[in-house]
Amino acid sequence: MPKTALFAAAGVLALIAGPALAADAAPREVSEVVVTGAPYVVSMDSTTTAVNVVRRDDLDTAAPGGLGDVLSGLPGVRSTFFGPGASRPVIRGLAGPRVLVLTNGVGMIDASALSPDHQVATDPQEAERIEVLRGPSALAYGGSAIGGIVNIIDDRIPSKVVDGVHGRMLASASSVDEGQLASAAFKAGIGNWMVSIDGLRKTSEDYEIPVGQISRRLAAVEGLPEPERSGTKVVNSAVELSAYGAGVSYVGSRGYGGLSIKKTDTTYGIAAEEDVTIGLEQTRVDAQGEIDIDLGPFDKVKLSAGWADYTHTEFEGDEVGTTFLSDGWEGRAEFVQPDRNGWQGAVGVQALLRNFDAVGEEALIPKTKITEQGVFTLQRLDRDSWGVEGGLRLDRRQLDSVAGERDFTNISASAGLFVRPAKGWFLGLSASRTSRAPTEEELFSEGAHPATQQFEVGDATLAKEISYALDATVHYSAGPWSVDAHLFGVKYDGFIDLEATGVDDPDSGFQIYNFVQTDAEFYGTEFEASYRLWEDGDRSFSLEGAADYVHGETDLGPAVRIPPWSVTGRAVFEGGWWTGKLELRQVGEQDRVAAFEIPTDSYRMLNASLVMRPFADKGLKVFVDARNINDAEAREHASFLKDLAPLPGRSFRIGAGYTF
Repeated sequence: MPKTALFAAAGVLALIAGPALAADAAPREVSEVVVTGAPYVVSMDSTTTAVNVVRRDDLDTAAPGGLGDVLSGLPGVRSTFFGPGASRPVIRGLAGPRVLVLTNGVGMIDASALSPDHQVATDPQEAERIEVLRGPSALAYGGSAIGGIVNIIDDRIPSKVVDGVHGRMLASASSVDEGQLASAAFKAGIGNWMVSIDGLRKTSEDYEIPVGQISRRLAAVEGLPEPERSGTKVVNSAVELSAYGAGVSYVGSRGYGGLSIKKTDTTYGIAAEEDVTIGLEQTRVDAQGEIDIDLGPFDKVKLSAGWADYTHTEFEGDEVGTTFLSDGWEGRAEFVQPDRNGWQGAVGVQALLRNFDAVGEEALIPKTKITEQGVFTLQRLDRDSWGVEGGLRLDRRQLDSVAGERDFTNISASAGLFVRPAKGWFLGLSASRTSRAPTEEELFSEGAHPATQQFEVGDATLAKEISYALDATVHYSAGPWSVDAHLFGVKYDGFIDLEATGVDDPDSGFQIYNFVQTDAEFYGTEFEASYRLWEDGDRSFSLEGAADYVHGETDLGPAVRIPPWSVTGRAVFEGGWWTGKLELRQVGEQDRVAAFEIPTDSYRMLNASLVMRPFADKGLKVFVDARNINDAEAREHASFLKDLAPLPGRSFRIGAGYTF
């Protein structure tokens, strides 16, 4: 879809946003609505799958890292941490092409899933909220969501009437990396026309750590001296990022339609290679709308589309080493049924086209054109005390490369049931079958991959990867208690994995790894709870806790880079005009490792934060936080860099934000 089509789509949406149509039924009363996963209304306390929402207030005080770093610490979520410049979320032990990252429900159209040193082209600080769906979520979005979804919602295209000018501003500084961050976003309305503008700028230097870069376990394997236990810095870990965008929309009585454009420009260092820096540039155009209609069984249509042009350049000193290019478009239309006595549903179509190319010394993946077309339906019946839901998706993905051509037809389905046996209780059980086509890397790669220290060899004959998942959910909220618990199990047929050959490539010196297919099983649990011990007006004291565990096994042995268990405890005091938090997080040792993988030590981290709104205008807040107060050596087992770059040491941050 060329850019002109996006402009045309936005124009059509604006023209037809006219008089209102009568609704078939009054909307059901719900708590906070989850936007991702289904086009119709589902509240967080009624989902049969695991969901977390990170809101704007939380993002204001979050550490200014990559997407994976900001979300790491949520139950079931860790980070691929490749330094502050690049990180993606790891969900229930899965990462890369099995975790789909979206912007406003549309794919990123970047190359971040292909390598851990590739940055996601949208920064978390651009978001108004981030929704995280753990577990298979492929019905609406395709097989790349076989492990989960992260949806970054920026609200750059206003969907509601704005009276006057509204906005937010944020500035902060951190000690561990001499970091500075400034961001702002504004919206204004002129009649039915809404406009928005936003910008983000952040910089940081090499970050401090309490020990030497190399872990003691790697030193022992390599026969090196015991690493120094004195503080130092991770060399070549500086980041410089800027992003700015604007949007316009028309909001009428029947809905809205609009268009936005965004530019991202980033330069960041790669700690694994001291002379390598990466420059990332992306221009992105999005169209989005929602219109009331009267079309048979449907009363609403939701439309969204995105086009992007992405360039990722790896510099070796001042010389260009390898350039990764990705451009293309993705679009979707969802026809939504009205709520009829608890029955909701939607039928949708989705299509994408992406052109990928790599040029230079590390171009291990050949030029490839990826296309996909999909159709799906999601249905849900909620009769208050009980309910059922289900869905079906059929899609076709084609990969056309100079190394070969493959075509995959995928069928995915899900079914779930739930009951509300008493006030405050929700019990759910869902089952799914999900099919994922191999990626261009898994099929066609052949070459050295310095970021992973591997020589990768794809297999053009790989079949589809199919998962069978079962997820049990408990939500409870009554009085001072709130509980969210999940138990899951997944069996894979044709799990695509990298198998070590034990043979080194003579040119690069990296060990050769072949993409192969095996059977695999993953299972685990996640738990969150809070208890309000005391409350007096707008003051309260609460205790919060969270824990997670995942186990992964393939025919080759333990699955690689599976995060260890974690437990987090938190005390929260709401003092009216101020909020204080004290957090203790324990992450276990991981000694159940794959072939050629090194175990990782446990760590304990103490964090604290204070947010103050001392003025009559409660839109103004000042915050301070301290992370890793005990200056622990913390290494993320899911990271390829864990033995070369630990997480940042003790850090203090101060900032101010204003919302109006």
